[in-house]
Order: sequence, then C-alpha cells, then structure tokens
Amino acid sequence: MVYLTRRERFNAAHKLYNPHWDEAKNKEIFGKCANKNWHGHNYHLYVTVKGKTDPNTGFVMNAKTLSDLIKRVVIDKVDHSNLNLDVDFLQGILPSTENFAKAIWHELAKHLVGVELHCIRLHETENIYVEYFGEV
Repeated sequence: MVYLTRRERFNAAHKLYNPHWDEAKNKEIFGKCANKNWHGHNYHLYVTVKGKTDPNTGFVMNAKTLSDLIKRVVIDKVDHSNLNLDVDFLQGILPSTENFAKAIWHELAKHLVGVELHCIRLHETENIYVEYFGEV
C-alpha cells in the first residue's frame, strides 16, 4: 500500500458556540472562540489517500487530479467563508476542528475512485491540528 498526501490552504472564519448553553457557559468552555463577532484561521488541509501504484504511471493517484478534487469539493466552498453560515456541508454542525475534519472526510470520500481515503489532517493553527481516519 502506498500513501499520497496533498496539502491545500485556505482561510475561514467561525464561532464555537452551543445554542443550548447560556453566554457564560459558552465563554467558559470555548473562551475567545465563542466571540460573537467570529474569528478566523489560516487552515492547512492534508488529504492522504492510499492504494496500489498503477504500473503504467507509477501513481497511486495523479496528484493534480487529487488537488483539483479537493479544491472543487472543499476549498471552493470554505475559503474566505464563514463556516457556521456559508458552508452547506457544515450546516447544523458545530464547526470545531474535529467536526470540520470529519465533514471534509465525508465530502471527499464519496468522490474518490480507485483509491481509499486514509486521513484528513487539518491544521487550525501552527500548534493545533486534528487527524481523522474515518472512524465513527
């Protein structure tokens, strides 16, 4: 099995806020991330696929094709967007980095042919990132 990873970058705003809690509880749990005026991040998204190499190309998947897919299915929807309000595949989901990575997985997985999605790694900051491997 060979693994291929493609990195893409985008910028987006969000707010972490549970509508079932009062303002004090949201501030206690989410801190500045519950800012009523939102906040933003410069995200780095790593998408790793796995499969067998094609004997004719030596590729698991054409990296340009993977990049185009990521851009079409994810980046074009999230870049310079408000994750809470603007992104169809995040509607009704608290856009924590963990939930965001899972949602990206579900969007991309259904478009891959001939390879399997192995990991979504999403860097929210230079110090915080999550990895999701498709578990429930």
